[in-house]
Amino acid sequence: MLYLIGLGLSYETDITVRGLEIVKRCKRVYLEAYTSILMAADKSSLEKFYGREVILADREMVESGSDQILENAQEDDIAFLVVGDVFGATTHTDLVIRARELGIKFESVHNASVMNAVGACGLQLYNFGQAVSIVFFTDSWRPDSFYNKVMENRKIGLHTLLLLDIKVKEPSIKELMKGRLVYEPPRYMSVATCCEQLLEIEEKRGEGAYTPNTPCVAVSRLGSPTQTFKAATLKELSEYDSGEPLHSVVMLGRQVHDLELDYLLEFADDKDAYKQAVIADQEFFKPPPPPPQPIDEDEYSD
Repeated sequence: MLYLIGLGLSYETDITVRGLEIVKRCKRVYLEAYTSILMAADKSSLEKFYGREVILADREMVESGSDQILENAQEDDIAFLVVGDVFGATTHTDLVIRARELGIKFESVHNASVMNAVGACGLQLYNFGQAVSIVFFTDSWRPDSFYNKVMENRKIGLHTLLLLDIKVKEPSIKELMKGRLVYEPPRYMSVATCCEQLLEIEEKRGEGAYTPNTPCVAVSRLGSPTQTFKAATLKELSEYDSGEPLHSVVMLGRQVHDLELDYLLEFADDKDAYKQAVIADQEFFKPPPPPPQPIDEDEYSD
């Protein structure tokens, strides 16, 4: 049996009781180690808490070496641990499909992820639209595929959760060109980098999905002991030092409930300025009034 077990967001103790019981009886325990990190735990603290060896599963193993993870899973219990929830990344869906093809049964043990815990910033989950990923720009690659989804969300008044890029065990292109496999140091996108890239894309596209004054919320180290939120405009967040990772950003939709705004103002340095930015933004996509209709003179003729 393959067990996919969500670990939650931060502590080794965030695992569910059911998940912990399964881990303790599994023959092998893998930790997916590239789509996210536990901010208040690491491999050694997990091993101490579980009383079991934990095998790190990097991108190469999960995406290309799934046979190693699934070996003998028809007879043995295998645990695959995922930070957050088990289906927070499409890679884990691929692993399940592979297990099905091999006739391996599987079960999922769910947990908190950024997709639901982001409600801690005060924005109601019902008011979120499509989530998008923001990847690190390079000199030759500056993708803007996220832009249309942000535009769609904003036009119908929904908030957008922006998931910031994580680079773990990424091969160095320069070293690969020399025939050597050398990995880059881990990198985690900051709030400022994300917002700078958003502003660059808006300047390039010029279609008005958002402006420098669009209200946003920076979400830092969600679920950890140092969790923080910062309510500010996109431009202000492009100059914000968000501290240690991990980070996300929420761009507000144009329909903000009074309860949401009251909650958000606690995280704004200048509450009046942020409130005015929200009010102004609510007018941003408001459709123009319909043109006056011509009078049908026959309707009033005798």
